Amino acid sequence: MTDAPEAADAPDAVEAPSAAGARRDRRRIAGTALAAALVLLALLMPSDLASLTPATFLRLPVEALLGVVLVLVLPERARRVAAPVGGAVLGVLLVVKALDIGFDAVLHRPFDLVLDWPLLAPAVDYVDVTAGRFAAVAAVVLTVLPAVAVVFLTARSALRLSGVVARHRAAATRAVAVLAVVWTTLAAPGLQLSPAGPVASRSTAGFAYDQARRVQAGLRDRDRFAAESAVDPFAGAAAGEALTSLRGKDVVVAFVESYGRAAVEHPEMAPHVGAALDAGTRRLAEAGYGARSAFLTSPTAGGGSWLAQATLLSGLWIDNQQRYRTLLAGGRLTLGGAFRRAGWRSVGVMPGITKAWPEGGFFDYDRIYAFDDLGYRGPRFGYATTPDEFTMARFQQFERAAGHAPVMAVIPLLSSHAPWSPAPTAVGWADVGDGSVFHSMASGEAPAEDMFGRDPALVRSDYARTVEYSVDTLVSYVETYGDDDLVLVFLGDHQPAPFVTGPDAGRDVPITIVTRDRAVLDRTDGWGWTDGLKPGAQAPVRPMSTFRDQFLTTFR
Repeated sequence: MTDAPEAADAPDAVEAPSAAGARRDRRRIAGTALAAALVLLALLMPSDLASLTPATFLRLPVEALLGVVLVLVLPERARRVAAPVGGAVLGVLLVVKALDIGFDAVLHRPFDLVLDWPLLAPAVDYVDVTAGRFAAVAAVVLTVLPAVAVVFLTARSALRLSGVVARHRAAATRAVAVLAVVWTTLAAPGLQLSPAGPVASRSTAGFAYDQARRVQAGLRDRDRFAAESAVDPFAGAAAGEALTSLRGKDVVVAFVESYGRAAVEHPEMAPHVGAALDAGTRRLAEAGYGARSAFLTSPTAGGGSWLAQATLLSGLWIDNQQRYRTLLAGGRLTLGGAFRRAGWRSVGVMPGITKAWPEGGFFDYDRIYAFDDLGYRGPRFGYATTPDEFTMARFQQFERAAGHAPVMAVIPLLSSHAPWSPAPTAVGWADVGDGSVFHSMASGEAPAEDMFGRDPALVRSDYARTVEYSVDTLVSYVETYGDDDLVLVFLGDHQPAPFVTGPDAGRDVPITIVTRDRAVLDRTDGWGWTDGLKPGAQAPVRPMSTFRDQFLTTFR
């Protein structure tokens, strides 16, 4: 009788280890499944936004089959080294693919492993300005930690899967043989899962090859750029021989942020921006001004305004940060420098410069007006430090007062900078003052990144409205402060982000010259530009890097 309880408890004692073992088996199977899912994700993840569809992950990657074969033929010790190393490389490729998708969404191009790392600092600054220091720090942490985790987890996953293959060698051999036949069969007719690509995938191998070529090209770019910048037909021109046909003129080059070709051609935005340009053409014509317009191809899209500005002013193609830094370290003659050498007062009105800007010396200005120099007492509107109306009013006050010497000014206008909401409205030149009047307008508290979650139609509407504001500000400035000696050139720096323009929008931006002096306008006859503030559909398109030479040649 005393043994009965022990006998009764015996089945439980036997079942407990069995249940624990079953749980361990389930966890082991789940872990292996997750490892396989992560490796397949890394192999099948596309590198562009358009291909990021469910069909993309229904393909058969040849790299997985080759990985299994490698595990089967390697000795145990070599396998334990090769598997995590290969997994880590796969993790790095997955991180680079994610960067490519991000750059494609914002800058309409892939990430460059050699040339694009310096762009991450301006990206953090943008978050800092629009969302605050905490958000900027959080963005860095939430970018770096997941990247490190991805590399670590893919390395662990590859090691785990290699162990499974090694323990089930016979089954793995049969499976890879069958799948190799399937892959070859599917590859022969080129069966597609459009737009994901072929069902028989080798996309990761192709991606790695493209990255290697891009790295090689990036490493050669420094020498290529040095050769390009060594040639400057205007470097030795005598001061008295330059810009003689513009003597006595005030020349203003205004960059309108994100003012791209889409603003005048996209079916949702063109009716609004086009109407503002057409109205501006009529208003300026009534005041005696003529205007001609065309397109320039910017070296960047979606961002990187400083690259476009440097390209236009230097006459060199500056499409990456390495070229930009090399340019600043050299002695290239800029458009502002050419005017200064020819006797103009050369100034840069830079409301976006909120920190020390030692590189500004390269552009050869007599004076740089950074944000702190403008004395703005109003609110920020998104990224824009000052409304365009205030920026132009300060320029007029500081540099074009009665009796001033001829001035050449470069002025980047910021009101049409992303996120495009909120935006200022015109208050009238007499009421601008120190900008306090803009406190009467909603400046908003929504984080800048919210634009990515908004209805694209609403974002396009906001974008168009800010471009209208910038264009109207320039037209009103010419009407109010223009005279026979004012020559205004205004242009976009780059297209807005692709989620605004749509795919395949290109990198063209409008450019316009406005003047009351017919002799100045007649000199541009050979350019082939179309009349008015809005470039026609058949207006010429030239690289932005050609403008400096074209301008200096025409007005020498």
